[in-house]
Amino acid sequence: MPRTVQDRPGDDPARHSPEVEREKLHVAVLMGGWSAEREVSLSSGAGVAEACESLGYRVTRIDMGRDVAAKLTEAAPDVVFNALHGTPGEDGSVQGMLDLMGLKYTHSGLATSVIAIDKQLTKLLLVPAGIPMPGGRIVKSASLYAGDPLPRPYVLKPVNEGSSVGVAIVTTEGNYGNPIARTTPGPWAEFEELLAEPYIRGRELTTAVLGDVALGVTELRPKTGWYDYQSKYTDGMTEHIFPAAIPDEITAACQRIARDAHRLLGCKGTSRSDFRWDDEAGLEGLFLLEVNTQPGMTPLSLVPEQARHCGISYPELVQNIIEEALQ
Repeated sequence: MPRTVQDRPGDDPARHSPEVEREKLHVAVLMGGWSAEREVSLSSGAGVAEACESLGYRVTRIDMGRDVAAKLTEAAPDVVFNALHGTPGEDGSVQGMLDLMGLKYTHSGLATSVIAIDKQLTKLLLVPAGIPMPGGRIVKSASLYAGDPLPRPYVLKPVNEGSSVGVAIVTTEGNYGNPIARTTPGPWAEFEELLAEPYIRGRELTTAVLGDVALGVTELRPKTGWYDYQSKYTDGMTEHIFPAAIPDEITAACQRIARDAHRLLGCKGTSRSDFRWDDEAGLEGLFLLEVNTQPGMTPLSLVPEQARHCGISYPELVQNIIEEALQ
């Protein structure tokens, strides 16, 4: 799949040139919205806005509501920093609106966003290209009350949510009932369809890509349970180990797969690839779970952390993302 190119009718290339003086550059930071990841987005947006101001940019903060197009028209920025997470900011909806408005924006474009937010579509694109991903299939939530779609243990997750929202691990001990009980809280009560995948034992790894460079590999070790929403965004609940204490061949494989997935999907700016690695199976036990096209920019987020370890400060990271959007 060729790299996605965003052509926006009516754009004046000179107006959006990277050579525009910093004090004249106007950045609208789009954040908040109404997804399950609203609070994370507000934290990301606040950090980005402060970084932009430290760089000398003029900044307009926009908490996205239904009037977002009117607010952007009034602001008339040179570039939009898309700090939204989840739908509709990460699934192509906002990207399509910005394309129609002729506004430059950070991170991936419409087509890439539509594919990458959908875990099944991502597999259909990446697996034939040789990217290792877990098997599995889409199931109707109602069918789970009759029996398991896969041998236990297995994972159930929404097809198009991020930050581990709505993920359930169904164990052999029947933690949700066997079969799953209708009265048991879980994603089956919230989503009509779910993606069922085999559970991969082992370790949680993640790799950030900035431009076309894989920054490194972090291992994530939750203090309790697994790496769920609470573990991701509660300070002290997960240990971040960078660089991950893993064999060189696993580090190299994570970086190669992350770069390849970034390129194949047509990602721009930055992305983050999440992996599970069965350390008893060697290279054959490494699987890409998903690619996040708009990774968090919060104080606990992994892309800024990896960038910092590589000598790239938070403001420099923000600047790099903006400059690619302006090209």
